[in-house]
Amino acid sequence: MRAVNSDHAGDLYGELFLADQVRPTAASRKAIWQKLWPGIAICGIASLAASWLSEHYGAPIILMGLLIGLALNFVASDARTHPGLDFASKTCLRWGIVVLGTQVTLAQIGDLGPVPFLALLAVMAAAMGAALLVARLGGQPVAVGLLAGGATAICGASAALALFGVLGSRRISQGQFALTLVVISVASALAMSFYPPLAAALHMDDRQAGFLIGASIHDVAQAIGGGYAYSDTAGSYATIVKLTRVALLAPVVAIVSILVADDAGQGRGWIRKLALPWFITLFLGVVVLNSVVTVPPAIAHMNLILSKSLLLLAVTATAMRSRLDLIMQMGWRAAMPVAAATLASLLVAIAFTLTVLG
Repeated sequence: MRAVNSDHAGDLYGELFLADQVRPTAASRKAIWQKLWPGIAICGIASLAASWLSEHYGAPIILMGLLIGLALNFVASDARTHPGLDFASKTCLRWGIVVLGTQVTLAQIGDLGPVPFLALLAVMAAAMGAALLVARLGGQPVAVGLLAGGATAICGASAALALFGVLGSRRISQGQFALTLVVISVASALAMSFYPPLAAALHMDDRQAGFLIGASIHDVAQAIGGGYAYSDTAGSYATIVKLTRVALLAPVVAIVSILVADDAGQGRGWIRKLALPWFITLFLGVVVLNSVVTVPPAIAHMNLILSKSLLLLAVTATAMRSRLDLIMQMGWRAAMPVAAATLASLLVAIAFTLTVLG
């Protein structure tokens, strides 16, 4: 039996270091897959069911994944599902965010123009500020406000997953995270139905309606769908506004990383505080690459499907790992940061739309 260096014995870092020195064998890869398979299979079946319901009944696919995952959360009581569910909720999430970068270009941000861009930043700042204020008034941690505000300001469930990857379960409980995802998805679905008629009632033109819808609806699909429900011109403009918000995912995650860096550990230098999570860095790289290389529409569409599939798996797995009893114990106050951020983004978007863009 080969002796192990005592410097690494009994130490988690040492075990990881030694594991990296051993080239994975076919047998070890098979063993890993056998551990992951039960959780991934159940999560995949639930995600397919969510996709079917969304396609046949027009319900938001992320919301369907959340509800089905919560309904099946009893499967997490079986320890055999844990490795696969963890893989889906973490690894699939990160690569889903990376692939999402293929839908954004720097040219789209430039097409928005300086004045609408500044108005968009004001809308996002209002959402973040309202969530932080309500979280503070409700006695909740700052991290809850950052999660709710950031997710509302950027791109809904996708941003919530990315921010949770930075904030971590030490600051945000699994129940709070699942509740935030549910409230964001429901609010986004309601907004897609009510914001286009609201824009019409306020006598907005296509450009104004596109800005309002793109700047204030959370999830990408609902924002684009709401824009095209108003008109084709409004849909095109809402798409540009919404994808600009998606592109701002990286800087918002960077700011949140800096804000929580001191809490993460002592002695970190300022350079390490500025370091982004690897998947956000790759997201930025993919955005830049997508801006300089022309991607065929067919490949871009495949990347969109891949990104949505990976994020759906992550959301469904996260819901399966959530305890419904803990979510129910939180009460209505736990949902108020998202509600406040949603209302603030809508009101500020309306104000800028009617004054600056009028």
